[in-house]
Amino acid sequence: MLDVVLPLLFAVFVWWFSTGLILWLVGMPRRLHRRALFGATLVLVLALIGLAGSSRVSSVAAAYCAFSCALLVWGWQELAFLLGVVTGPRRLPCPPGVAGWRRAWLALQTLLHHEAALIVLGLAVLATSWDQPNQTGWWTYLILWVMRQSAKLNVFLGVRNLNEHFLPQHLQYLQTYFTRRPMNALLPISLLLATLAVIPMWQHVSAAADGSFEATSWALAASLLSLAILEHVLLVLPLNADALWRWALRTDGVTRG
Repeated sequence: MLDVVLPLLFAVFVWWFSTGLILWLVGMPRRLHRRALFGATLVLVLALIGLAGSSRVSSVAAAYCAFSCALLVWGWQELAFLLGVVTGPRRLPCPPGVAGWRRAWLALQTLLHHEAALIVLGLAVLATSWDQPNQTGWWTYLILWVMRQSAKLNVFLGVRNLNEHFLPQHLQYLQTYFTRRPMNALLPISLLLATLAVIPMWQHVSAAADGSFEATSWALAASLLSLAILEHVLLVLPLNADALWRWALRTDGVTRG
C-alpha cells in the first residue's frame, strides 16, 4: 500500500507546490523577473546534472530524485513562458473574424519558441537518461509534454474553464486564441487515451515487488498521469480551482505588469 500512497502523495504535493511557486514568482514586480529566471536557470543546470546521476541508479531514492529533477526541468520552461521570455514571434491578439486553420496557425506563432524549448529540454532529458536503468525522469517529462499538448489543444478548441486569469498582464493577448464552450470533441478522446494508458501503469505498480524501485518509479509516473487526467476533467467541470493556489497569488495578482 505504501508503494502507492507515498509516491501519490509526493506527486500531488510537488504538483501543487511547484505550480504555486511559479505563480508566486510570476506575480513579483517585473524588475525582479530577470533574477527569478537567472535563479531558475541555475536550478535547471543542477536538475540536469541530478538527472544524469540518478538515471544511472535503480533505487527508490533515485526514482524520487529523477522524478523531481524532471519536474524542475519542466518548471524552467513554465516560468520562462509565463515571464514572457520564451513565447513566440507573434505577440498580438487574434484578429477579429479569423477562424479555422488560419486561427490555428496564428495561435501556433504565439507559442512557437515555447514549443521549441519544450523539445530541446525534452531531448536534454532523454540524453541524460539514454540507455540507463532509471527512466523515471524521461517518463515524467514525456507525460508532462504529451498531456500539456493535449490541454493546449482542448483550450484552443473550447472548454468551460480557460484559467485565463492566471496569465500575467503581458500575456493577456493569448486568451484571444482560447475558446469558451462547455465541451469539445477532442476532450473525451484525450481522457479515454490517457485512462487507457494509466490503467496498465497502476497494474505495473501492483505487480512489482513491495518497496522496489520498479514499484516506486511506476507509481510516480502513474500518479502524475492521473493528476493530468484530473486537470483535463477540471477544464469542463463547473468548479473554481483557484483556491488551491490562493496562497501563491499576490494581493496585486499574477497579472501585475
